[in-house]
Amino acid sequence: MKLHVTYRVFLAILAANAIIVLSMFLIMQWSMDRGFLRYVNQLEQNRMERLATKLGKVYGVSRDWEFIQKSPDTISQLIGESIAESSPSPAPPFAHESREEQPSQPEPPTPRRTYRFEKRILVMDATRNPVYGSSNPADIQTFTPISDSGKVVGYLGLLPRKFLSDNHQLKFVKDQKLVFALIALLMLLVAAAISLPLARLLVRPLKKLAAATSHLASGQYDIRVPVDSNDEFGHLARDFNALALSLDKNEQARRQFVADISHELRTPLAILAGEIEAIQDGLQDLSLSSISSLQVEVFRINRLVDDLYQLALSDVGALSYRKTDVDLSGILTDSINRARTSLAEKSLTLTVLLPTEPVVLFADAERLAQLFDNLLNNSLKYTDAGGTLDIVLEVVQGAALIDFKDSAPGVTEEERKKLFDRLYRVEGSRNRASGGAGLGLAICRNIVEAHDGIIEALHAPCGGIWMRITLPSSEV
Repeated sequence: MKLHVTYRVFLAILAANAIIVLSMFLIMQWSMDRGFLRYVNQLEQNRMERLATKLGKVYGVSRDWEFIQKSPDTISQLIGESIAESSPSPAPPFAHESREEQPSQPEPPTPRRTYRFEKRILVMDATRNPVYGSSNPADIQTFTPISDSGKVVGYLGLLPRKFLSDNHQLKFVKDQKLVFALIALLMLLVAAAISLPLARLLVRPLKKLAAATSHLASGQYDIRVPVDSNDEFGHLARDFNALALSLDKNEQARRQFVADISHELRTPLAILAGEIEAIQDGLQDLSLSSISSLQVEVFRINRLVDDLYQLALSDVGALSYRKTDVDLSGILTDSINRARTSLAEKSLTLTVLLPTEPVVLFADAERLAQLFDNLLNNSLKYTDAGGTLDIVLEVVQGAALIDFKDSAPGVTEEERKKLFDRLYRVEGSRNRASGGAGLGLAICRNIVEAHDGIIEALHAPCGGIWMRITLPSSEV
């Protein structure tokens, strides 16, 4: 079964909390066992100090350790007295391991009751020879000196416990572990109660993005998501909004493209249809002039279709480039010579400044000629009659700079940023009926970028547009 992201996050948070709670529970269990065992051993060690004092007093009477062998019950009696002194009032269940509480004064412990405690006791004389007990001295960490009149007469040691065995102590530890388990369960329930709202809060931005993406996929490019944070979700929301804006612009460009292409095709087709119909109806004679008029309109349609084809090839990376070492100044000169007649007909003053030495580039000569022809054609269309066009070619720091500066009319700063967009045409004085479909400069940019160059539109000093092209030169 597929789980929603909310429940996946909830289970992930809950699992993390469960692991933490379980780890804490196990650590507390381990700490309880070890800590309580150390506590019991410490109590017994304190008891050993009192027992050592009593043994010192008994030793002072007999002046030797033979009393232990002669009267084995003496050590048990002394142990019982030390236990009674350590708990004058009713003791907690873990204070000792073998006493049984009675309504009246407790009787001295019997050897049976103190058997386990006695088995772990080791008494040695002043020369550290064992006199009572069978424990290995190497297993005992601390020995308590037995003194008589300020003189050490022996040593008393106790083998520490390795584990708990008394029923009262085990019951106490079991009760504490049960409390720990209940606390851990309560913490897990609290974590579960907090995790679900937290998971919903974390997933809420993702749900908004998913809903917005669904609207975007259905064509609603004006959809936007609010940016409420600076984390990954905030960055994702900003990227989504940028994507939606880009798609919205592309959709508007596509619609404008359809409108522009329809308009560009409709005008020459309407002229062709009108003139052919006039010839068919006998209103116009079929002459060389009428055929020339039809040919002009066919040429306009063919040029538009060819521009679209070139742009489509460039978009898919299928536009072929045959690069060799070419002379850039020679290619530019040829393009200028082809346009001189048209420029003269429009009374445009042409100024050309070229270097005397060849400018060698590793480039496609045909595509560069297409680039220069488009730029010259662009200036020819959009520059007022009687204006100027300045063309400069120079080499600066290993790069070829080509400048096309024409005179008024110009465009605004915002319009200059869009000149190289596909299908973009400036509304105003630089877009008269003679203008194209807005594909020429887009093709120019593709050609320049295919040669690892840069093309930019600037404001020309004489009031028009300054097209600057930077191409890497083969000469260093």
